[in-house]
Amino acid sequence: MATKRQRNTFYFKKFSVNHDLCTMKVGTDAVLLGAWVTISSSKHVLDVGTGSGVIALMLAQRTDAQVHIDAIEINEVDANQAKENILSSPWREKISVNHASLQEFRPKEQYDLIVSNPPYFVNSLQSPSQTRTQARHNQELTFNELISNSLRLLNPTGRLAVILPFAEGNIFKTLAIENQLHLIRETAFYSRREKPQERWLFEFSCEEAELQSDQLLLYEKDSIQTEKYINLVKDFYL
Repeated sequence: MATKRQRNTFYFKKFSVNHDLCTMKVGTDAVLLGAWVTISSSKHVLDVGTGSGVIALMLAQRTDAQVHIDAIEINEVDANQAKENILSSPWREKISVNHASLQEFRPKEQYDLIVSNPPYFVNSLQSPSQTRTQARHNQELTFNELISNSLRLLNPTGRLAVILPFAEGNIFKTLAIENQLHLIRETAFYSRREKPQERWLFEFSCEEAELQSDQLLLYEKDSIQTEKYINLVKDFYL
């Protein structure tokens, strides 16, 4: 008799995410991007590399019923678990999950917003696990491919939002600007004041706008979360 598999579930205020089968588990990066990105004017959204579906679910929570979110995932097991998570959420009608690569994805409409927590290990040693390598290294989706396909899929006023480690973020920013995307928002993320910057959150636009720059600190002294971080994620974390 087969036993029921043990679930590894991440609980949010209004939904939960099973990620026991996913290559990459729910982490701070995905939650940061889902809470941070500007979403108010977007009606048609694409989540690239959705994994467990957590970013798509966060964006669904933040938007009204008229917004539709497409979520694509190249790993079939991850895509199937994302579908399970969406079907058990309050927003099953708002989100469509597709097992597809960005390069081959051919939607009927262009997007107001594309979000991605992309693979980022450019030159490091690969993981022994093929699926984990695929999720963390950018052989399956290079920075140039993410940028060029975003330009293909965005409407003339559309935006691309990503989160990346500091060094890789600097590379991505240079490539995006070289490809005529305009950086309109950036947040430097630090876990602690005494540590170097760990992440970049970027928002690029197909049209020019004034750049908004700020910083986000996760912890004050004694591992107390900052008020700014708490306010950013308060609608999601229990």
